[in-house]
Amino acid sequence: MNEITTSYLAKKVKGNLIGNINPVKGVFTFLNRAKPGDVVIRHRIDEKGIAIASEKGVSCIITQNPTKDAVKTSKKLELPLIITPKIEFANAFALKWAVNTFAQDSLRVVVTGTNGKSTTAHMIYKILNLAGYSTYTNTDAKSEFNTLIDPVVAVQIAEFKDIKDESIQAMVIEVSEVQGWLDKLMKDHARMMTSAIDPDVLVITNVGLDHIGLVNSIDETFTEIYGSLEAISNRSKQDNKLEKNNSKKRYAILNSDDPLLLKMGELIQKKDSINLLSHGTLDNGPIYQNITLKSDGIYHFSNLFMKKEELPFSSKHFLQNTMAAIDACLVLNIDEKLIKQGVSSYKQLERRFTILSKDPLIIDDFAHNPDGIVATIKSATKMSEGTLSIVFAIRGSRGITINSLNTEALINGLEGLNHNIIVTSSAEVVDNANTVKEAERDIVLKTLKENHFKYVYYENLYPTLKYALENAKKTDTILLIGAQGMDPANKLIMKFNKNLDTK
Repeated sequence: MNEITTSYLAKKVKGNLIGNINPVKGVFTFLNRAKPGDVVIRHRIDEKGIAIASEKGVSCIITQNPTKDAVKTSKKLELPLIITPKIEFANAFALKWAVNTFAQDSLRVVVTGTNGKSTTAHMIYKILNLAGYSTYTNTDAKSEFNTLIDPVVAVQIAEFKDIKDESIQAMVIEVSEVQGWLDKLMKDHARMMTSAIDPDVLVITNVGLDHIGLVNSIDETFTEIYGSLEAISNRSKQDNKLEKNNSKKRYAILNSDDPLLLKMGELIQKKDSINLLSHGTLDNGPIYQNITLKSDGIYHFSNLFMKKEELPFSSKHFLQNTMAAIDACLVLNIDEKLIKQGVSSYKQLERRFTILSKDPLIIDDFAHNPDGIVATIKSATKMSEGTLSIVFAIRGSRGITINSLNTEALINGLEGLNHNIIVTSSAEVVDNANTVKEAERDIVLKTLKENHFKYVYYENLYPTLKYALENAKKTDTILLIGAQGMDPANKLIMKFNKNLDTK
């Protein structure tokens, strides 16, 4: 860290420095991975953590919550301690520093929104790799690294060259639209992280309800997501004022099938500070819509870009993700042939409408909020010939509100369909952070009962899956939906029945 001191760092994270003004070296990292000279970022730390950090020879520690004798111990050991009012200040600075230090000249894409972030980011990542770029992404099957509430992405960026033996030429970073810590909203998370990454392209997939408790209305979600759009817009305005000849040309790509994103487009257009594009199914969409889905395929303006039969998926939400990925790669000037090749050969992440079996048809999807549940049921219904059996995992330790809304979405999605509902708490496969509370289970079952929807309930996941398989005909469809509680279903269901037709 050239020319950075503990005092400078304290100012950047709006913190209070306890200890000496020392030069800092190394990278931003976790306590258990720290090496001499590194800066440790930790939400909370006690005197034991301070002692460990001192033994490791770190430059300083940044924390939001020093507990017990942490402050006293840091003074005694003469280890600089920076106390920040919000740990996200530290993580945003660490992310910005890592990008500028290890990937300053890279192409950069940020993907945010309520649903579809991982699929969209992963598809862009695959296309960029195909185009020959050495590409970093924080997207994985379980979306474990998209929170950015700790320095994991900064660490991964710093270590990329050592692991891959090549520098980062492009990055696709998934930013959680809403984030919190200790059940409190980390306000402006999407804005801060988008600003830190400073992308060429921002993709916003949609606006929907999730993270209930951190936000309690669609308006709050709108505000948090809009912050990312304002972040890239403000940076464009700064570039225009500086009149840089080599300044980035920045784009925002919106889903014009989402009315709230159309509203965002109207708001940001008034600032006239960014290149705005969109994709959707509307023939008379906004004037900035350049990608359109029609009956025979995806069009770029008036030209057929990819035929319907060339696309790997047919469900609406996957097609929206595909259009977003195509648009992002087009504005990055990726060769059209490579984009088409990347899309047509794309293999989705696990649990993204994954077909586990064809006889009976078993579909596994990470649907875990109202919009995702309804969209997934609609897509599965189009593929179902017989009864649609829903295996529904309750969201553990997420509160009664989101579980109530999810159950209502399940009811709305199944209205008028020939269906079965099998509910589970997945008790034997989840950890403490995802354990279903009694009140969460009760609100799901109560909502189903009050709406006269019959169901079968099992506490554990394995007997739930066994029941679903034993009662399914070959013409039926089994749809597995839910977040962490349904993650192990793939392995369990194959273990139970090794004779499933997975071809």
